[in-house]
Amino acid sequence: MAETVVPKIMKQGKVTPWLYLAPALIVMTIFIVYPMFNTIGLSLRDKSGTASAAVTCSEDGPCWGIFENYRYALTDEIDPSSPATIWQSFWASSYGNNIKWILLMVTGTVGLGLLVALLSDRVRYEALAKALIFMPMAISFVGAGVIWKFVYDYGTQQVQIGLLNSILTGLGGKPVAWLSTPGLNTLALILVGVWIWTGFCMTILSAALKSVPSEIIEASRVDGASEWRIFWQILVPIIMPTIVVVITTMVINVLKVFDIVYVMTGGNYGSEVIANRMYTEMYKNFHSGRGTAVAVVLIVAIVPFMIINIRRFREQEAMR
Repeated sequence: MAETVVPKIMKQGKVTPWLYLAPALIVMTIFIVYPMFNTIGLSLRDKSGTASAAVTCSEDGPCWGIFENYRYALTDEIDPSSPATIWQSFWASSYGNNIKWILLMVTGTVGLGLLVALLSDRVRYEALAKALIFMPMAISFVGAGVIWKFVYDYGTQQVQIGLLNSILTGLGGKPVAWLSTPGLNTLALILVGVWIWTGFCMTILSAALKSVPSEIIEASRVDGASEWRIFWQILVPIIMPTIVVVITTMVINVLKVFDIVYVMTGGNYGSEVIANRMYTEMYKNFHSGRGTAVAVVLIVAIVPFMIINIRRFREQEAMR
């Protein structure tokens, strides 16, 4: 009887997996790891990023030593003379504006996205309705900023070319300087962000709603539950992990918002956000030390939400 020949399986050495990973690791080291440490190093120099010694502090202000750029980045030049001034200055600063963006834009995009996802499942032309809502995502943020800048356009002459002001003057009202009025301009910019990102939230939440077993919904209707009760006590608890992921994703996007503000207002008239301030310090004021410190603060603010997202993904994978 012929012997069965068993082919020998060659064992991979410990070095072989690293050879496969080497190209990706090299690219990540050059374009991610090195720039990250270089950014941190620049943030510990003087405000121009040129001096190799410790930062020379001003005589009339507090000194954080090599962390002086972080003092500037965190305080946003807030006047510490009185509590009222501190609060008003903070709320009108780039950090205060980012908080407004987080509160209003995240609430608006997730809320509207969930509402549209729920209602679009009940209309006859669901695909068309969702395509129209998702369409702004196909436009670049710069393009969307240009479009809405014309919508908000304000002119001193009687004839208004801006859509909103044309409607207002046509109804007998007065034109409004939407983008140059502090406070109002931030709300106008947030509306643009909601217009762009609602389609993204709708798509993710719609997929989550479709994964809810129809038997549960039908059984609750047989038991006499109203649609409102089904939504809050059945649908929302089941898709809550997806809602949390969408919320954290939107918070990350809001913290990094730059294009809309840069194109529409340039950060002027009290509409500056963190990313816009970083750009101004780096490329307008040529303060690379301060700009990189703002960048590090922005990264640190984003990391917790990234960790939450990663944990949620792992929990969902473990449940499958």
